[in-house]
Amino acid sequence: MPERTGHPAFWDRKKDYYDFRTYLRSVFGARVAKLPIDAGFTCPNRDGRSGTAGCVYCDGRGSALRQAGPLPGVTEQLRAMEAKYRALGFSKFIPYFQTFTNTDAPLARLAALWDEAVGFSPGVVGLAVGTRPDCVPDETLDLLAAYRRQVRVHLELGLQSAHPATLARIGRGHTREQFDDAVRRAAARGLEVVAHVILGLPGETPAMMRETARTLAALPVAGVKIHALLVLDGTALAEGWRRGEVPLPDQSTYAGWVADFLELLPPAVFVERLTADGYRDILLAPAWSRNKPAVLQAVEAELARRGSRQGAGAAP
Repeated sequence: MPERTGHPAFWDRKKDYYDFRTYLRSVFGARVAKLPIDAGFTCPNRDGRSGTAGCVYCDGRGSALRQAGPLPGVTEQLRAMEAKYRALGFSKFIPYFQTFTNTDAPLARLAALWDEAVGFSPGVVGLAVGTRPDCVPDETLDLLAAYRRQVRVHLELGLQSAHPATLARIGRGHTREQFDDAVRRAAARGLEVVAHVILGLPGETPAMMRETARTLAALPVAGVKIHALLVLDGTALAEGWRRGEVPLPDQSTYAGWVADFLELLPPAVFVERLTADGYRDILLAPAWSRNKPAVLQAVEAELARRGSRQGAGAAP
């Protein structure tokens, strides 16, 4: 494939967006694996503090480990994954506290968990923590920022949409203002914020999705994860889908939405995900989401068809 023109020097020159693998290699100079951890957290949007029903698309099961029985400890989880990835040629690792709201605990517990993860192996070069924008008080951000003396630190925050009506419709339990505030406070402490968004949420138009992209472009966000809307059995979304109330795009339409979104992101924002992974045993729709490589190829083909790339439509 010929090298693209007009791409930043730090990109993979065969891609039209700043992919996460390239970001990792440029920062750490090696193959880096992100190791997901379930530390047993719950969600304030389920336990009554922000709500009880959770987000309409969330089935509430947690990780496969949680479903299998008592959770192994952090070290045990990391040890099993490290062995697998070392066999595949990875030499550096980022523990990722992924399941539910991973800052929703007293500071002492958070420090113990994060100390264990960062100290697990000399190969640990980063720490990633997934949470909600209404669960990051200053003292928690201060604690997380202290780990920057040892590793690179990512704070993953779910936004999903920049539109208040959508946030209410999907039951997020936080506001757009809380997200903006959390991003700014985290970035001011040197944390790299990774924003999560979902394209195709009920009631959203392509123009609204593009406005969410512009919102992120105006904030000090380091990376994004873009997800397709998945209908999972056992969710409120599934009930609406069965009633014919949740229209879903075909793969080509979704690829166009992602391309629109990428064109509005600054070139220096890394893109960690372009579609979603869901539990195959409860995935109802869309069927095309099961073939992740095909979705990625569709997005890349759409950008190539347009002769476009990430940042092509971003404000200077």
